[in-house]
Amino acid sequence: MKLNSINSNEGRTERKRVGRGVGSGTGKTCGRGHKGQKSRSGGFHKVGFEGGQMPLQRRLPKVGFSSAISRVTGEIYLYQLQQLSGTEVNMATIREAGLIKGSIKRVKLVATGDVDKAYTVTGMRVTKGAEAAIVAKGGKVEA
Repeated sequence: MKLNSINSNEGRTERKRVGRGVGSGTGKTCGRGHKGQKSRSGGFHKVGFEGGQMPLQRRLPKVGFSSAISRVTGEIYLYQLQQLSGTEVNMATIREAGLIKGSIKRVKLVATGDVDKAYTVTGMRVTKGAEAAIVAKGGKVEA
């Protein structure tokens, strides 16, 4: 091995040596061009700044809102309880019956339709109307 046959590591690049004469390719203006804000030291501006013109992200209208909780919250209706095999209504039995997807972590029982038997609801939120319908049939709602 000789000193003139040693190569540098793969992917490693030497830092750019600026201001070392015209022959270096980055002499005089050091690769910054002539004049202007970007040629000066400390010449930077915040992202999206358009020289005082109203920036694009402020010119465009704001549109909508999507709650993160809504992506993991589901609704089931009273008439869908007929698809359950027993009278117990909780997250596990609802998931087994295929009424909610696997990504759903919270469920609310909504008063749409009728109840056919006395159900025991646990571990989910229930609207006042749904609770009244369940209690009227002899079921109960536990928090």
